[in-house]
Amino acid sequence: MTFATYVIPFVFVLSIVVFIHEFGHFIVGRWCGVQVDAFSIGFGPELFARVDRRGTRWRVAAIPLGGYVKFHGDANAASGPDAESVEAMPAAERAVTFAAQPVWKRSAIVFAGPFANFILAIVIFTGMFSIYGRITLAPRVGSLVAGGAGESAGFQTGDLVLSIDGVAIPTFAKMQEIVASSAETKLVFVVRRGERDVTIEATPALKDVESAAGKVRIGMLGLKASTSPADMHEERYGPVASVGAAVDETWQIVRRTGVYIGGLMTGRERADQLSGPIGIAQISGHMAQAAPKVGLGPFLNLIAILSVSIGLLNLLPVPLLDGGHLLFFGIEAIRGRALNDRAQEVAFRLGLAMVGTLMIFSTYNDIARLIQRLAGGSS
Repeated sequence: MTFATYVIPFVFVLSIVVFIHEFGHFIVGRWCGVQVDAFSIGFGPELFARVDRRGTRWRVAAIPLGGYVKFHGDANAASGPDAESVEAMPAAERAVTFAAQPVWKRSAIVFAGPFANFILAIVIFTGMFSIYGRITLAPRVGSLVAGGAGESAGFQTGDLVLSIDGVAIPTFAKMQEIVASSAETKLVFVVRRGERDVTIEATPALKDVESAAGKVRIGMLGLKASTSPADMHEERYGPVASVGAAVDETWQIVRRTGVYIGGLMTGRERADQLSGPIGIAQISGHMAQAAPKVGLGPFLNLIAILSVSIGLLNLLPVPLLDGGHLLFFGIEAIRGRALNDRAQEVAFRLGLAMVGTLMIFSTYNDIARLIQRLAGGSS
């Protein structure tokens, strides 16, 4: 286990996700007639670059923790406005700047980055479902954790869950999904027990569960799936069905992330579950090491999940992020004019502080978890 074991997969994964995100901005910007001055993977000192025939400088920088597209007339890599510079340009040059575009074009260019991340995830999931299909388990109870919430509620081995709160349950994964997001909330189960249907009321307990990224807090009943061959089903997908399954899988990631963010705001979830670059590097390294044994599926799955996460993060209405730009454009559309430069500058500084604080906090979480694991491994 070396430093490179984690760094190389991390840089590879992050570079793919960032490239797709920035390419979304880039290609829609070009479609809208905006001149692109620079397309950078990474920040800081330039390692190498080339300039294409349209004058865009494609560069790779030394710090692989993001990237940017700089449009003509932008004051910085975050597409901050440079009103004085744009105003001093000849009319023909001004016309190809980002700032000179109508609100709908600027909104489309900004939204294209996160949208490209979602498309990447859908493409990856589509390929995985087309090639590998999916193994599903029937929602049958194979065993119970002694003293768990499920045992206390009256579940028995062999129970087949038919519905939860009136929602049909086709697979054990669907049951897990509902239970995990319903900690300390009473759920009504209808189960098939032998020849009859039984109604059970159960409240999932809130538990800390160890994952590759550290501990996560989810609802648990202590029910384990049946691994009987009769309860295992292999699903194969055609081209159209694969796309549908991929869209659903991507949506489930979005939904679970939304549930977590909502839990943070209500105090049900803890902020120490957030992971930063070190946590992502750990997971990337583990997936890369496992690839020779289990194949590329888990590694590709990680890229898809990270892509969705970065897309969602960028849609948050925080100045400096894409969502902040979209918020400003919405205000501009309502007011009929943009916020003044001073207001935007203050907002961008606040956004920078917020993003920086989030980065520091998530990195602190990563280091704390790493120290905890090392201490646990040595005892």
